[in-house]
Amino acid sequence: MSLTGAAFFYTLIAATIVAVVVTMVAWGAVRGPKFLRGFVRLSLIGLCQLTAIAVVAVWINNANGLYSSWGDLFGQQDNAGVGLTTGTTASAQAASFTGGPNGFQRTVLHGQASGLTGEVLVWTPPQYSDPEYRNYSFPVIELLHGYPGSPETWLKGGGMPGPLLQMMNNGKMKPAIVVVPRINPNGINTDCTDVGNIRNGTWLDTDVPNLVKKDFRVLGDARGWGLLGDSTGGYCATKLVLAHPDRFGAAVALSPDDFRGDPTTVRDKTVLAAQNPLALIKKAGPQANVSILVATTAHDHYSTPANAQALQAAAKFPVTVEQPIVLKDGGHNWGTWASLFPVVFPWLSQQLDAPQLVQPAAPTPAPKGAQNPGGPAANAGAKPSGKPTAAPSGKPSASPSAKPSVQPAPGLALNGPVVPTHTHS
Repeated sequence: MSLTGAAFFYTLIAATIVAVVVTMVAWGAVRGPKFLRGFVRLSLIGLCQLTAIAVVAVWINNANGLYSSWGDLFGQQDNAGVGLTTGTTASAQAASFTGGPNGFQRTVLHGQASGLTGEVLVWTPPQYSDPEYRNYSFPVIELLHGYPGSPETWLKGGGMPGPLLQMMNNGKMKPAIVVVPRINPNGINTDCTDVGNIRNGTWLDTDVPNLVKKDFRVLGDARGWGLLGDSTGGYCATKLVLAHPDRFGAAVALSPDDFRGDPTTVRDKTVLAAQNPLALIKKAGPQANVSILVATTAHDHYSTPANAQALQAAAKFPVTVEQPIVLKDGGHNWGTWASLFPVVFPWLSQQLDAPQLVQPAAPTPAPKGAQNPGGPAANAGAKPSGKPTAAPSGKPSASPSAKPSVQPAPGLALNGPVVPTHTHS
């Protein structure tokens, strides 16, 4: 029986009702010594409480998409694994896209660079299949979930892709491809950091982008790639954009974890000291031309305003950290984050390039020391259903060092208000 299925949820409700009825009937019918009667009655009370708690826990999980399966709950996902991805394995386990929830396409990616295996959801805007855009390459927005959580968290808690589609239709956002990867494909949270053989960082900064570049028409310049995450995902978005300014151009962090890092999550002190966002922003070089926006609330004990202000204070040119958004009310939850969508998503879209008439980006070469250097692509042969024809050869290619001179994509004038930006160095 599925953890997130309606059958399991209603079975628990029925079990709770039965437990209460049995307790009422059996309460006065218990016979035997006093200690035995007390033990049986306490057990009946405990059974009622256990079933009631289970109902609430499953309801919360289903509403927020924290765990997508029994294996996910117990850290034993069917698509999880740490290990080498050999050439033979990569070909044999080549992922393919299938229809997913809410119009997303779903795949299980076997990462060539990280050696990890995990779920990735991809959504394309209506323009992607429009013949008028058939030779255009699109920007990408990666959504990173918190921990615990799963890619479905963004669909159930954040209602994706509904809010984005509405903003795109209203002209407040440029059409963009949305990618929602699992941030801990091996079931172990490392705050999107490579720790020993657990290469969650490489999975997110190399394997997932390469999957998207291989199977979709996307821009290759850093300003064609943005990140947005909540809670741990917000920490990860900030970390990834600072660690790889050549791959990502902007990031939004909603109620991010402490930017100093969590020593209980990343136990290697050397790695934590070098890879936390505050350390990365302090040593950012002249190539780090990235933009970051942090949002939280005045009463969020998990993500304090001081945490956001510390990142802004540490920023130096060319890194831009906007004045943090601090809401007066709200907690560490989807209600708060959803209220920020109309501000943070248009801001992120503003930092990214519009769809352009350029040749789609090629996958990034695996970094030195990758699990399968020189091997075939981990997703060889994978094609999303209904993928439109890619741009023909001979089109100018995108260069990471300079934006190509191209005509704007049709119908991209922003009709809504543009969120003002401020430079802080």
